[in-house]
Amino acid sequence: MNNFSFDVDESYAKKNNELLRDAKRLQVSALSLGLILVAGAIALYFFANGTIWMLLIAGVLVFLALLCFIMIPVIPRQMGNAQTLYDNYELVPAVIAEVNPRDVIILALVNTNVDTSIKPQWALATRTIVRVGAHERRLGERIPSVAITGRRTVKDQDHWDEISPMPITWGTTDKDVIRSAEKTIPHELWAKLEKNRGKLEEVKKTRNNLLPL
Repeated sequence: MNNFSFDVDESYAKKNNELLRDAKRLQVSALSLGLILVAGAIALYFFANGTIWMLLIAGVLVFLALLCFIMIPVIPRQMGNAQTLYDNYELVPAVIAEVNPRDVIILALVNTNVDTSIKPQWALATRTIVRVGAHERRLGERIPSVAITGRRTVKDQDHWDEISPMPITWGTTDKDVIRSAEKTIPHELWAKLEKNRGKLEEVKKTRNNLLPL
């Protein structure tokens, strides 16, 4: 599969792209944990009364707090902005496979190969989302997405162990762009995904919501 280029509405994406919002939450968590560790270190320092082991623990807490604070600017740099994410990751077919009162689960057909030039190794990936943008909240609704690849295992560096679909609609309100993305995906891939839609529960049972086919 190929990448799909379009002009991302960055202000819209910041409000609606749940992957970017997850990164923001990680930053807030890192800040909160860092402050808690600093407070713990200060408390130990004042109550240590020269006790070496307590001072050592306080030093460790300060070190861990520094790591947390370092992560705050690193997280967005590692992830990139919305435009970068959409430009750099493969376009994939995804559909709404489950509708819940507050969210939906999308099921995507993804290629787990790190080397995308060789024959694809297909898998099913899921993501629970709240915002469906221009799409309808109904079973089978097509949600063209990009496949955000995550980590690999030490034992298998040739395949991604974690892949998360990111809907095109999180980056634009333009329905023409979304329809174009849908049409860009080959019909046979949509058909393959539809054929395997009944495997949602199997995907849910996997460790990283990724089921090789």
